[in-house]
Amino acid sequence: MASHDKARLNPPVFYSAAGLISLLLLFTAIFPKTADSAFQSVQSAIIGNASWFYVLAVAVILISVVYLGFSQFGTIKLGPDHAEPDYSRLTWFSMLFSAGMGIGLMFFGVAEPVMHFLAPPVVEAGTAEAAREAMKITFFHWGLHAWAIYAIVALILAFFAYRHNLPLTLRSALYPMIGDKIYGPIGHAVDVFAVISTVFGVATSLGYGVAQINSGLGYLFGIPVSNLVQVGLVVGVTLLAIVSVTTGLDKGIRRLSELNMGLAVLLLVFILIMGPTVFLLQAFVQNTGAYVSDIVSNTFNLFAYEKTDWIGGWTLLYWGWWLSWAPFVGLFIARVSRGRTIREFVSGVLLVPAGFTLMWMTFFGNSAIEMIMNQGAESLARLVQEDESQALFLFLENFPFSTFLSGLATVMVVVFFVTSSDSGSMVVDMLCSNGRDDTPAWQRIFWASTEGVVAIILLLAGGLGALQTMTIASALPFTIVLMFATYGLVKALRVDLHKKEALQNNYLTNTSVSNKNWRQRLHNIIDFPSKNVGRRFLQKVVRPAFEEVAEEMRESGLTVKLTIDDQDNMELKVVHGDEIDFIYQVHLASHVQPAFVRLEEDEAQEDVAEEQKYYRAEVHLREGGQNYDILGWSTDAVIGDVIDHYHKHMHFLHVLR
Repeated sequence: MASHDKARLNPPVFYSAAGLISLLLLFTAIFPKTADSAFQSVQSAIIGNASWFYVLAVAVILISVVYLGFSQFGTIKLGPDHAEPDYSRLTWFSMLFSAGMGIGLMFFGVAEPVMHFLAPPVVEAGTAEAAREAMKITFFHWGLHAWAIYAIVALILAFFAYRHNLPLTLRSALYPMIGDKIYGPIGHAVDVFAVISTVFGVATSLGYGVAQINSGLGYLFGIPVSNLVQVGLVVGVTLLAIVSVTTGLDKGIRRLSELNMGLAVLLLVFILIMGPTVFLLQAFVQNTGAYVSDIVSNTFNLFAYEKTDWIGGWTLLYWGWWLSWAPFVGLFIARVSRGRTIREFVSGVLLVPAGFTLMWMTFFGNSAIEMIMNQGAESLARLVQEDESQALFLFLENFPFSTFLSGLATVMVVVFFVTSSDSGSMVVDMLCSNGRDDTPAWQRIFWASTEGVVAIILLLAGGLGALQTMTIASALPFTIVLMFATYGLVKALRVDLHKKEALQNNYLTNTSVSNKNWRQRLHNIIDFPSKNVGRRFLQKVVRPAFEEVAEEMRESGLTVKLTIDDQDNMELKVVHGDEIDFIYQVHLASHVQPAFVRLEEDEAQEDVAEEQKYYRAEVHLREGGQNYDILGWSTDAVIGDVIDHYHKHMHFLHVLR
C-alpha cells in the first residue's frame, strides 16, 4: 500500500475540489436567494422525511462508540503494538477541545440556554420547569452525542491509517467495503466531498464568527458593526491562521490550543467564583443527573405526538451540523491520537471534552437564566433573542471587571477561530495529499486563504445562510456511508482481536529457546551490546535464519519475500494472496543503559552518550513491536521463533475462516 502514498499532492482530489468549490461559491454568491431557497427545500425535505434516520443513526453511533471503548476491543492500539502517544494528555485534550467545540461554546454558552428558557418545546416559558428543561436540552445538544459523532469518524480513520497503513483520509473509511478501490475514482470522490464540506463548514463558521468578534470590539472600543469591519476581521484571522498552519502541528496549532484551554479555564473559574457559586455547583450536579437519567428517552424523542417543528429547528440541525463537521474534526482528532488504545481514546474523546462542555454550559447558561429569573435582567433576555452574537458580552456586563472580561472573551473568540481555520486548512491539505502532513507550505497557505476568501465573498453577497443550509443537508449521504463504515470497523477489529488471541496461545509456543544453555541465557540478559554487535548479529544470525526458512517455505510452494538491505532492519514476509500476509521483522533498537552500569572514567566525553546506549534486536510482527529481544540467540532459536509465530498466524487464519 505504500506505493499509493508516494505523491504529496493528489491531483484528482485537489483540482476537482477546487473547481467544485469555485462553482458552488459563484452560484451561492451571485444567486444567494435562489441558492438559499433551493438548499432550504432540500433541508426541509430531509427534516420532514428522514428525521427518524438522523435520530436513529446518531443513537447507533453513540452506542457503537461506548461498546468499542469498553468492550474487549478497547485494548487494541491505534497504531502498532509498540506505539506511544505523540502528545501528553493535557495537550491532547486541548487540541480536541479547540477543534471540536471551542468556538461554539463562546457563541452559544449563554445564548442557547436562554433561548430554550424563553421558548421551550413543551413546558411553559419563563418558569423554573423551563429553566430545568433548557439546561437538559442544552446538555443533550452539546454532550455525548456530538462527541460520539466525532469519535467514530476519528476511530475509523486512525485504526485503518495507523494499524493498517492506509492513507489518513476519509476514503480509508470505505476500505472494509471496497478494498483497494479506495485508490480509484470512488476514493477520490469521497475525499473531494470531505474537502468541500470542510472548506464550506469552516468558511461559514468564520463568516458568522466575525460578527461576535465585531460585537466584542464594538463593546470595548465603540467600533461599528459593519460588513467592512467584518471583512477586515476575516482577513486578520486568515493571516494568523496562515502563520499558525505554516509553523506546523507541533508548534502553531498545538500552542494555540494550549492557550485556548488555559484562557477557557481562567474565564470559567472567574464566572464560578464571581457568580452564584453554590447554586452553580448544585445546578451542575443536578443538570448532569437529569441528562444521564433522560439520555435514552431524549435520544429517541422525535416529538411524534406533540406535532411541533421544534426538533427540526434545533436537534436535527445540530445532528446535521455535527455530522457535516465530522470529516474535518474526526480526521484532526485521528491525526493527534496515534498510539492510544481504543479504550483510552474513547474515554478521552467522549468523556473529558463532554464533561468540560457541560460544566461550561452550566456556569454560563444557569448564571444567565438566574439573572433573568431572579435579578430582573429582562434586557439580557430581549437582546439575546435579537442578536445571539452579543449574548456573551451582555452577560459579562453583570460581573466585576466586565471590560477586562469582554476583552479576554474577544481574544478567546479570535484564537478559537484561528485554531479552527488552521486545523481545517491542515485537514484539507491532508485530504488532497494522500493523508500526508509534510506537504509544501504553499498548499496549506492556499487552503487557509481559500477559506478566508469564501467567507468574505459570502459575507458580502449574503450567501452564508444558504451555504450553512447546504452544509447541513450534505450530512445525510455522509451518515449513510458512516453507518457502513462503522460496521466495517467492527469487522476489522474482530480480525485484530482474533490475531491478538492467537499470539497469546501459549500452547502453540515452541520451547527451543527456553532449553538453551543457562550460562548463555544469563549473558544475553546482563550484557549491553553495542550497535556493531547488533548489526553483526543481524548479518551472521538473523539473515541466515531468514534465508533458511525462506528456502524451505518456497520449496513448499509459498511465496516468500526477504528485505535485508538495511543494516538495522530485516523482514521476512509470507504472501498469502487474498488472506492476511505473515510478517516477521527484526529491528535494531537503541536504549539507555540502566544506572547501575558503570562507565570507564577515562572515556572521552563525546563517547559517553554512545556508551550509555545499548542495542536490542527486537521482533516486530504485522501488528507492531512485540517488546522482546532476540540478540544473542542461535540461528536455530531464531528459526524456531519465526516458525512459532507463523504457526500462530496460521492458527489465527484458521479461526478467522
